[in-house]
Amino acid sequence: MALYDTFVGLEVHIHLLTKTKAFCGCAFEYGAPPNTHVCPVCLGYPGVLPAVNREALKFAYMVASALHCRLSEQTFFERKNYFYPDMAKNYQISQFQEPVGTDGWFSFSSGGELKRIRIHDVHLEEDAGKMIHEGSRSLIDYNRAGTSLLEIVTEPDMHSGEEAEDFLHAFRQMVMYLGVCDGNMEEGSLRCDANISINRKGKGLGTKVEMKNLNSSKNVRKALRYEQKRQARALKSKSEIIQETRLWDADAGKTTSMRTKEAAHDYRYFPEPDIPPFRPDAGFLQEVSRCMCELPLDRKERVGKQYALTEEMALFITDEKDRADFFEEAAAAGADAAESAKWLKGEVAKALGRRGESLSASTLTPERFSSLMKLLSDGTIHANIARRLIELMLEGDEDPQQIIDEQGLLASEQDGGDLKTAVGQVIAQQPAAVDDIRSGNLKAVGFLMGLVMKETGGRADPSAVRAAIDEILGL
Repeated sequence: MALYDTFVGLEVHIHLLTKTKAFCGCAFEYGAPPNTHVCPVCLGYPGVLPAVNREALKFAYMVASALHCRLSEQTFFERKNYFYPDMAKNYQISQFQEPVGTDGWFSFSSGGELKRIRIHDVHLEEDAGKMIHEGSRSLIDYNRAGTSLLEIVTEPDMHSGEEAEDFLHAFRQMVMYLGVCDGNMEEGSLRCDANISINRKGKGLGTKVEMKNLNSSKNVRKALRYEQKRQARALKSKSEIIQETRLWDADAGKTTSMRTKEAAHDYRYFPEPDIPPFRPDAGFLQEVSRCMCELPLDRKERVGKQYALTEEMALFITDEKDRADFFEEAAAAGADAAESAKWLKGEVAKALGRRGESLSASTLTPERFSSLMKLLSDGTIHANIARRLIELMLEGDEDPQQIIDEQGLLASEQDGGDLKTAVGQVIAQQPAAVDDIRSGNLKAVGFLMGLVMKETGGRADPSAVRAAIDEILGL
């Protein structure tokens, strides 16, 4: 591809986490029985009067602010006219001339570099319904029709599928931090159309091709890579590249033509006559400002410096807002930051994975975790007991000290005499392992340690067990 320049732009759609749809009072519930959350407004009956969801507007302005956009002092809605079977009224209430935000930018990391992508606009609109294809017939579920949908349009500043994939990861993280979208691409909460053009080096933009049906960031990368090669072959053979919309076939690993691409005038935009312009006042903008939070990239930099974490550890801690909040609350409660990060990334993550739970939904609180870290750092417990306590705290609803008292988990309960007795018994029962050790095979020491830990119910301190073995065997 060295002979060509590649230009990639994205159109990202996110379902806003509003309780009701964009212009009516219907709830949106993913997976609800078909056509159970519909009304005359979202079905487009004649004579209905849509009303703008204020929360959707607030969320839209939050995203536009996070993307450093120029916020519109007056935004209004327009009718985008087209026929699709999943849009009952044959037009979509959207924005064109005065969207919520314009001329922004978004920074993210890709390929070890910090990239800055220009944002063309952020506009609020309603989603269409969902088509369900069954054999030779197609059915329509209008539950999704009218839901609050925010579209973010980038400039063609990306140059590969890998960059686009990294952009989507970072963007998804941002909207989840803001709490305006759950970021679930499998359920369609976050969707993406990709635009790509290639041209000979230094010749500027080529003919734009849009790709749809991209239901994961991985498919965005794959589809862009395929289309990049397809267009390069066309340029090399001097074939015409048509401005069109193409579908990504994930099973076949290729794009196929869907329709020629419409221009803006094809949609015959005109102002929505039933919805007056919205002018955000000082109170509304203050509310937007109050709902903003420290964004992921900024938080990663701050957390890394404030708590002296490695780049990798800071990235892990701040990958999810709930985890970052948990970590900082535990540190504020007195837990050692570096140890807390290590245990969150290691044993806590493993335990949660085995249980299929998220940190925020578990019974492990920052205060309890901080108490555990303090018990570990002051030598009251050792690592094996700490691991067991994590499992027990996730199973129940108790503080670590309560569990220790109730189950007698303290390492000090196994005093020196008892420990030596236990070690001596294990050594007497394993003459082959002892012979291996005396022959220089020190791996057998670990075998003996495991048996002693089993014998003591995991209460013994592993370092004390090793010391006792060394003493008895004269190592």
